[in-house]
Amino acid sequence: MPNHFDERWEGPIRGLRLPLAVWNTLKDEGITTLDQLQAIADQLERLPGIGSKMARVTRDELARTSAPEEN
Repeated sequence: MPNHFDERWEGPIRGLRLPLAVWNTLKDEGITTLDQLQAIADQLERLPGIGSKMARVTRDELARTSAPEEN
C-alpha cells in the first residue's frame, strides 16, 4: 500500500515536490503560489494536518528550489 507521506508529488506550485497531504492542506488554506508558501513557511505546523515532519519536508523542499543552481 502506498505511503502518501513519503511519496512526493508535483502540484500547482511549479518546481515543488511535496507529499500529497501537504498539497491538500495548502489547497484547503488557499495557498497557491510560491510567495504565499514562503511567507508562511515558519508557521506550517499551525496548519491543520501538517505536523513537524511535514513542515520540515516542506521547508527542505523550499530550500532546495530556492538554492542557486550549480554550473
